[in-house]
Amino acid sequence: MGALDGVSTQGVTVVRDVPGLSPAQVDEVLTDDAVAFVAGLHRTFAARRDELLAARATRRAAIAAGASLDFLAETADVRAGDWQVAPPAPGLVDRRAEITGPTDAKMLINALNSGAKVFMADLEDANVPTWANMVGGQLNLTAAIAGTLTHVTPDGRRYALNETTATLVVRPRGWHLPERHVVVDGEPIVAALFDAGLHLFRNARALLAAGVGPYFYLPKMESHLEARLWNDVFTAAQAELGLPVGTVRATVLIETLPAAFEMAEILYELREHSAGLNAGRWDYMFSTIKTFASRPAEFLLPDRNSVTMTVPFLRAYTELLVSTCHRHGAHAIGGMAAFIPSRRDPEVNAVALAKVRADKERESGDGFDGSWVAHPDLVPVCTEVFSAVLGDAPNQLTRQRPEVAVSAAELLDVRATPGSITAAGLRGNVSVGVRYLESWLRGTGAVGIDNLMEDAATAEISRSQIFQWIAAGATLEDGRPVTAELVRATLAEVLDEIRDTVGADAFGGGRWKDAAAVFEETALGDTFAEFLTLPAYERID
Repeated sequence: MGALDGVSTQGVTVVRDVPGLSPAQVDEVLTDDAVAFVAGLHRTFAARRDELLAARATRRAAIAAGASLDFLAETADVRAGDWQVAPPAPGLVDRRAEITGPTDAKMLINALNSGAKVFMADLEDANVPTWANMVGGQLNLTAAIAGTLTHVTPDGRRYALNETTATLVVRPRGWHLPERHVVVDGEPIVAALFDAGLHLFRNARALLAAGVGPYFYLPKMESHLEARLWNDVFTAAQAELGLPVGTVRATVLIETLPAAFEMAEILYELREHSAGLNAGRWDYMFSTIKTFASRPAEFLLPDRNSVTMTVPFLRAYTELLVSTCHRHGAHAIGGMAAFIPSRRDPEVNAVALAKVRADKERESGDGFDGSWVAHPDLVPVCTEVFSAVLGDAPNQLTRQRPEVAVSAAELLDVRATPGSITAAGLRGNVSVGVRYLESWLRGTGAVGIDNLMEDAATAEISRSQIFQWIAAGATLEDGRPVTAELVRATLAEVLDEIRDTVGADAFGGGRWKDAAAVFEETALGDTFAEFLTLPAYERID
């Protein structure tokens, strides 16, 4: 003991009324020892987290004043060094197909049984942070690790885990989010520390006994100093729990534009705990808009659907990611295929699956070691494409990509993105954004919309594009200016269509009014809202 400050429940209050869970289930997750452990993490590391969030704001202010992004001069030796991260951990050697999803029981079972090599159980963007979801998710993770997790549908269909399942990796919430149901010394606990800490406390030893370990995906980071903080959290947690150094492994999502300039440094900071980097494509688009929200005309993006991974600034980002990872012995994991196969429309399936296949062929050809899918039916496609390149090898770590040289200007070359801003694109952003938010406010964070599995990144892109277009004085392809009035009129039309489709009673019983309010607040506000999940969090239990 003693690696953490104040490992006790004194000064800690916990909400123990969790909708849908029995007192016994709540007590099973939120034991005094578990609460003391996560409170100790908060007391030890929350102040540094606060400083790093303040540093984000300082950088945004500098960019608003005319600064830009570049590779850091003070870490040039790290980028040039020949250091290596830890060798791949058990269960993370072969990652050719990874599936993602939230932590409800049915999703957990289906994903772990999907045939994917890895399952990312998501406590972040595909999850709504209701107290029931957060505590219930932890309960489900422990049952899944024990092999006892089951689910029975109202019609009696039973789901259970197969004997062989995917390697479990958990994504906690980002540094910016609070968990208001646990208050430590008068302030909400840092949600990332609550999520990761509970998983470590409850499950690390069982995972080690099963021959793997506690593995994480780390989201939303903007600098190597934020990775250093995570590394220190892992070091302290392992010491407190009596675990060997390097037991924890973490893959970092490079899903913010600032982080793309610090990929090597992020790997270096986490090197004994590193499991690689992932190209988080949707949030990366959102971050590009957010980073330069004060200078929208310089970084104007066209309709979301026309911003493919082959456009110059995204191509530069993925090429740099693969070459950086492999130079230092780390896995490079590709982006999400979000398509949901339809059992009713074979033509839609054929077109979409061809796009998924082409996307995975590009990634595997570029040297990625694996990639993400959102639906079990896409696991065979992803596996087949990567297996065609890998053969008997578990990964492509030996493919170094020394020919890759990416400049800061190439990472920032948003202007070279082809495409237009169209009325259909505007309407799509409004429609998808408000439909996703309505579901989110009802507690569901992974939502099938128009044959795509959407998460919070969807709503972030939707509202941030609209903010950017208005702020830049952009015009639609048909010549109309994008204005707040046009967006509000479009939103009203979309809501009327939804009401006509679902019926007045169902519409009135939903969260459409709140969804529209959050969308308007974050898309049409005078200043750019850093994350829409922060105001949305105030509207859930």
